[in-house]
Amino acid sequence: APRNEVAELKHARPHHLAADQIIDREQRAGSSVSKATVYNCLKGYSETGLVKEINVDATRKYYDTTTSPHHHFYHVETGELVDIPADDISISDLPPLPAGPEQDGVEVLVRVRDRK
Repeated sequence: APRNEVAELKHARPHHLAADQIIDREQRAGSSVSKATVYNCLKGYSETGLVKEINVDATRKYYDTTTSPHHHFYHVETGELVDIPADDISISDLPPLPAGPEQDGVEVLVRVRDRK
């Protein structure tokens, strides 16, 4: 079933997968999984905490199978996303929170590119 095919990829390396990467892998393997199925599965996995959704820009999301708090390097030219352990970054002096909500976490995305 298409959902099972997407679920199997959740456990594959790399741990940072974009929906289009999953669709390409499935189609190369001969699957007829639809884009809608992949997106719906990933949305469901994200909502239930099986994967973490990472928005690297307005048009690209990755789904990370490491759901514990950590940070990332994002190579803007290659699209590669690499983990940074949570303890490798220290954050202090956060601004006061707006009235009402509580802090849910802080994650850093460090954008990198090749030197020119």
